[in-house]
Amino acid sequence: MIWDTIAAIPPAQLTAFVAGGLMLNVAPGQDVFFASACGIGGGPRAGALAGFGVGLGVLMHVTLATVGLGALVAAHPGALLAVKYAGAAYLLWLAWKSWRAGPADPSARGSVRPWNIIRRGFLSNALNPKPVLFLLAFLPQFTNPAWGPVWQQILGLGLIFAFTGTLVTMGYGIVAGHAGHVIGRRLGLINKIAAVMFAGLAIRLVTK
Repeated sequence: MIWDTIAAIPPAQLTAFVAGGLMLNVAPGQDVFFASACGIGGGPRAGALAGFGVGLGVLMHVTLATVGLGALVAAHPGALLAVKYAGAAYLLWLAWKSWRAGPADPSARGSVRPWNIIRRGFLSNALNPKPVLFLLAFLPQFTNPAWGPVWQQILGLGLIFAFTGTLVTMGYGIVAGHAGHVIGRRLGLINKIAAVMFAGLAIRLVTK
């Protein structure tokens, strides 16, 4: 069993992995900015749902890393570039949509369609090739054949990383949602702020 294999990892090694993963998750990156933008535009619930969707995207990357498809994509720069530009195009589309949405309506901030927000969060992460490359570089450092099947260790550690990362990202989205509610009552520029954040993410994705 996967969790039996994880239990065989020395506590010090497992603690170092969890601590390192949390540090990486807490540091603001594309996922955090995306959930924050959704929270600003749609309220705490939207921010939390966006963070949950991002977590589902991380699970997809964990699966790819486990079966080795991530290494295959990384070995073909053309495929990697295609995924990167697809992700940037999607973020630019979100920016355009947010910019044209007009002033924010505080009374409508809680009326979000859960699946739509979750889908946007998932696509934002799934269309970013960097997570799977990161997992391929990060997870193997905490594995050892002596502790059990390496693929089980990678999958188990990946699930732990995805779980903690999802909680952190949802937290950012919720906090941004509450902050956005205050901003919205005074400025009415929430959608414009979200649009700028989405556009900035798109530029960051293709330039780094």
